[in-house]
Amino acid sequence: MSLASAATCMFEVAPPKGASVVVIGAGVTGLSAAWWLARSGLDVVAIDKGIVGWEASGRNGGGASHYQSPLFAEEQRMWPQMDDLLGYPTEYVRERIIIQRDPELLDHYRAVGRMCSAMGYRVDDLDAKQAQEMVPLTDATCLGGIHLRFGGHANPQRTVQAYAWALQDLGGRILQHCPALSVETAGGKVVAVHTPRGRIACDALVVAAGPQTQALLAPIGIHVPLAAARAEMIVTEPAPLMKIGGVDGNGLYGRQTLRGNLAFGGGPHEWISTAPEGPQCRPTSPLVRNLARRVAEMFPKAANLNVIRSWAGVIENTPDGRPILDRPSDPGNLTVATMSGVGFGLSPASGHAIRDLVIEGTCSFAEIGKLGLARFEGLVPDWREHRGWAA
Repeated sequence: MSLASAATCMFEVAPPKGASVVVIGAGVTGLSAAWWLARSGLDVVAIDKGIVGWEASGRNGGGASHYQSPLFAEEQRMWPQMDDLLGYPTEYVRERIIIQRDPELLDHYRAVGRMCSAMGYRVDDLDAKQAQEMVPLTDATCLGGIHLRFGGHANPQRTVQAYAWALQDLGGRILQHCPALSVETAGGKVVAVHTPRGRIACDALVVAAGPQTQALLAPIGIHVPLAAARAEMIVTEPAPLMKIGGVDGNGLYGRQTLRGNLAFGGGPHEWISTAPEGPQCRPTSPLVRNLARRVAEMFPKAANLNVIRSWAGVIENTPDGRPILDRPSDPGNLTVATMSGVGFGLSPASGHAIRDLVIEGTCSFAEIGKLGLARFEGLVPDWREHRGWAA
């Protein structure tokens, strides 16, 4: 079932006058946070300007192996449980392989493997023969790789649907086609969110609105430095199924679907000045050709496959490329969550962290202080130009 058809299957919800928690953004991060909060017995309303997961949350490689994040251990703990906890399939599959055609990059990823092994997560080095046996769509251009015995991947569309339905099963409400227009504050707290369908009062607010976060929070004095970019994905005709479908390499991330399609993305980002809608979000042929070439290089034995679909998701990027998870002191009942392009895989853990920030004011399972907004104090106004991220 597609995201669009899933959205039409969700029962329509009348806008409430208020809720314990309003979550702005029904992407994977906002839905996970809403689900965790509803599990804790709170009355939750998630609102979105479109339909659930319609931007990057439903249009990504599906990877769940973010070993550089403070949320990594919780990500690895939660993913194998998610189908049972949500009650709906995510198509999560454990383990991933990274292959390389470049000897320097191969050395780099083997060093990454040693780092993960030192953390207690098994990684096996693969020589050229082993890598070619485990990834039969490649050929002798593959010099080797590493086999992650942790991590894995899931189906982004299935996962978004699972979060949404599980939230509704707990009594949570989802308002689609209901953008947040402004945030109302009084006495140092958020008191309501204004939408075209009316004012929704709240005791706490979570903003997980992706690229829209910056413009939404600036009027209340919360400055979130973000740069919007359009990221592409392509999907090929089905190829023979590989034993492990989660394979990265050649600057690409993605997976083989259960039908055998190769679904891959991975830069270069197309920087944009705002967060556009409509035609500006559609794929652009230069980037699609770039992806198709690199997929063919990575999987030479699948180079004859046609590209049957492509799509673009608009993602937000922080200056240092790391997520922001923070609860500012003013207003004191606001939680900010923006994941800088790694939101899907970390969603079980980020939702847990957001739940903790909302209810307890601190994360119970990891030290996430370095993901706070304070790290950007003193950031120069033209930081995008300094990084070459101008539109």
